[in-house]
Amino acid sequence: MSRSTAQGERPATPARTAPLARQSLLRADRDVVETIDAALMRASRLAGPNLACRPGCSECCIGPFPINRLDGSRLRQGLEELRDKDPQRAAAIAERARLTVGQFAKDFPGDRTTGRLSGQEADEDRFFEAHSAVPCPVLDPTTQTCDLYAHRPVSCRSYGPPLRFGGQDLPPCRLCFQGAAQETIEACRVEPDPSGLERAVLKRLERGDGDAGETVIAYAVIDER
Repeated sequence: MSRSTAQGERPATPARTAPLARQSLLRADRDVVETIDAALMRASRLAGPNLACRPGCSECCIGPFPINRLDGSRLRQGLEELRDKDPQRAAAIAERARLTVGQFAKDFPGDRTTGRLSGQEADEDRFFEAHSAVPCPVLDPTTQTCDLYAHRPVSCRSYGPPLRFGGQDLPPCRLCFQGAAQETIEACRVEPDPSGLERAVLKRLERGDGDAGETVIAYAVIDER
């Protein structure tokens, strides 16, 4: 018998420690988001009028793409908060997500129940291309703005300016830097996560349960974990 039990204290149980684990994850994700958002704000200042991104410009919100566990957890947290503030709007997101999952069911390249992608790149590329005209379920169809903007995935946060991820230079959005010289584009390039903070958090999660899988926004939103 442990000392705490002998003294009449209640021993820790998985149910009691789980909230602490979630809080730790939320803190780690907040650090990731703050790091990336700070870099993108710097990119926005450098780009100035060359950056076309504005509310209502939703070209990058069309078509599915892979998101990681941090992205999925953040989206669910955002939807949970929205249910308290605006349940009707939250319900509309969930309904759009369910309809989108229905569209994906026939050829989804992975587990059609959980939404976990298989990791087979060729199959995933074919799927993303086949559904490239499907709007994100979190996109408000009337305003063409993101209903979970503060909780959006890193891919959404970082789309627009020229970036460097993992040593690879990525081009800006086709609507940005139109007519700009290449040296102007390069002068605005930033590296959102130079220390690999997001990757480190994902690796820590993977060590905990062996899950390194990705999903898409529609499945993440309807996941009730």
